Amino acid sequence: MPDLARIEQLDPLRLSGLYRWGVAVARHRRAVLRISLLILVLCAAMAPVLQKALGPPEAAIAGSESVRVEKLIEKRFPKLGSEQDVLVFHSIRYIASDPTYRAIVAAVVGAVRGQRGVRGVLGPYDAKAVGQILDNEHTALALTGLSGNPRQRFDNVPTIQKVAARASGEEGVQVWWTGASPILKDLGDVQKTDTERAEAIGLPVAFVVLLLALGALVAAVLPMLMAVAGLLLADGVLTLLTTQLNFDGSLLAIVTLIGLGVGIDYSLFIVWRFREALAHGDQDERDEPECVADAVGVALATSGYTVLFSGAVAALSLASMFVVNSNIFQEIAVGAVVVVACTLVVALTLLPAALALLGSRINKGALPARLRPASVRSTVDGPQVGGWARWARLVMRRPLLSAGLAVLVLAAASAPVLHLHYGFNMGVLQDASTPSGKGEKLLARTLSPGVVAPIQVLITTRAGSRTDTASVNGLDQELERDHRVTAVVETPGKSAVLLAVVPSVAIDSPAATALVWHIRKDLVPAIERRGGPTVLVGGATARSVENIDELRAKFPLILGFVLSLSLLFLLVIFRSVVLPIKAVLMNLLATGASIGLVIWVFQDGHGQHLLNFTSTGFIQSTTPLIMFALLFGLSMDYEVFLIRRMQEEWRRTGENRSAVANGIERTARPITAAAAIMVAVFGCSVVANLLELKQLGFALAIAIAIDATIIRLVLVPAAMCLFGSWNWWLPRRLERVLPRLGAD
Repeated sequence: MPDLARIEQLDPLRLSGLYRWGVAVARHRRAVLRISLLILVLCAAMAPVLQKALGPPEAAIAGSESVRVEKLIEKRFPKLGSEQDVLVFHSIRYIASDPTYRAIVAAVVGAVRGQRGVRGVLGPYDAKAVGQILDNEHTALALTGLSGNPRQRFDNVPTIQKVAARASGEEGVQVWWTGASPILKDLGDVQKTDTERAEAIGLPVAFVVLLLALGALVAAVLPMLMAVAGLLLADGVLTLLTTQLNFDGSLLAIVTLIGLGVGIDYSLFIVWRFREALAHGDQDERDEPECVADAVGVALATSGYTVLFSGAVAALSLASMFVVNSNIFQEIAVGAVVVVACTLVVALTLLPAALALLGSRINKGALPARLRPASVRSTVDGPQVGGWARWARLVMRRPLLSAGLAVLVLAAASAPVLHLHYGFNMGVLQDASTPSGKGEKLLARTLSPGVVAPIQVLITTRAGSRTDTASVNGLDQELERDHRVTAVVETPGKSAVLLAVVPSVAIDSPAATALVWHIRKDLVPAIERRGGPTVLVGGATARSVENIDELRAKFPLILGFVLSLSLLFLLVIFRSVVLPIKAVLMNLLATGASIGLVIWVFQDGHGQHLLNFTSTGFIQSTTPLIMFALLFGLSMDYEVFLIRRMQEEWRRTGENRSAVANGIERTARPITAAAAIMVAVFGCSVVANLLELKQLGFALAIAIAIDATIIRLVLVPAAMCLFGSWNWWLPRRLERVLPRLGAD
């Protein structure tokens, strides 16, 4: 039996804190497993609470112009409420004047009027109704006003939907309720279905990749279980946070996407190194508790160290989104940081305990020897001459040519970034299978795509002021002449006039966004210069404009923070000046190329037929930011795992090319497998119906694929060869002040 105390004295690796932590967890594995299981059961029990607590996406920025408009409308136009939605009645058999049609309309309108949160309903037959019967009298509209804040309106949606659903189809009359809150509610349900479908495809693919990468059934199952455990823990933490914060259904889709990819990725590296350490021990002592504990300690002191710092960088990078003063970005930041942190906790506690319990049984269900990794079959630690090493030497024969071609490809892929257009896709006309989607589609066909959520122009008027009256009339006429406007509906109120500007285009289209900017930047300042009334612009499109403006203002700050953080972490880990700079530049190239391809596919529409979507002409504003923050953290994983192996060989031999080749030989298989798993998990989201989820999944998948192939297998070996011994240069003054951390 090995003497761990003596081993620790002989090997500096075993002096690290993570090694000691791994050994301690291994020795107390049963207690750790019992406590972990209890916590996970509690988290699973809280899942229904989390689902119930999820609300609508809060796109509004606190104190913004659109928020002020919403509050003023509810105060000065009490019958309109804070949100205006539409009940859509449609029949092929009857027309609106038919008694059967009228009876169904009257029953539904009467039932909706009595629901909680309904401020008022203007039916198509009411005296004040104007233009609410259309489509040759086959379609009729009832305008509904809702009161309360976004969460209250969202919570009241199901009751009104039930009223419409019960009447829909009776006597041949269809009834749908559509508008901002109904659409958000239905899109949340669609997104949940999309996520479940993507998981059903991605997880089996990930398991097959794990099985081929690790070469054993038990070893392949373990990372999958750890990823699920990380998600359960994250859900439990998010449930506790719902008492203080608002979360919406879309957050769970993002958390699941990130959690599965990161959880499997981190566990794979630790399992890989554990099996390698176990294989290099004495075959007769592999199942001895001290030998297993030592292998667990080595796995944490090496790959665990890589995972810890990769996760820390990922969490801090994602946390940078907190500087964006928008609930959407801050909510994503909370969810992403929580799931990365929970994944790290599982990888550094539950996983080592499970490895210690399994020991050599981790290799049960092994594939044929030729399909298993060489590192778990060999007990000799020497130079590697496999296919990956030969590839690295091939790249290093012409390092300048290899690097030049790689940079040229990445630069060409990055070119579309120069015409990036941000937008906020609100799901308008995306999915006509939902009740709100059917009503929305009919409204778009018979009236206008923008009728579902008009731009709200609120004009505060002074009694008897001719200037104010002239300003209202002038603005009304100016808007009606705009080709992007279908109609302008004027409503007088208490010392105010509300203009409901109905765009002729979808409310989340670039044209609608440009219309809001035109009103705010051109028309309103002109009124103010003439001494006219105060004019405020609100509504769903205005909220998206405010989010885009806020993102553009804060993105340079986030960019600087993430780049500085990455440089600092890599400087400490590698103890080199050149390597961190190269890594950051390569990551920027990979990120730029990935975003460029996303723009080319989704904004420019080159992948519409293949991926089954209709281009909106912009990129969801959250996508580049999540990509940038997350990719820097995830690529750190591959970077540290790869370079530290090269560093081990460099210290052992002092020969640069050999160190690079051997480092790639030992790490290319797990890196390629980890990347393939992430591509599978992220990429399966392209089957989603919602464009936002489809776009994000594609973006993350393509970014990981580029990083694991062009960057790690071409640029890294080429650059390492070109810089030679300069790779490891560190000024003595810097050497003295940098903290010393564990080794990999």
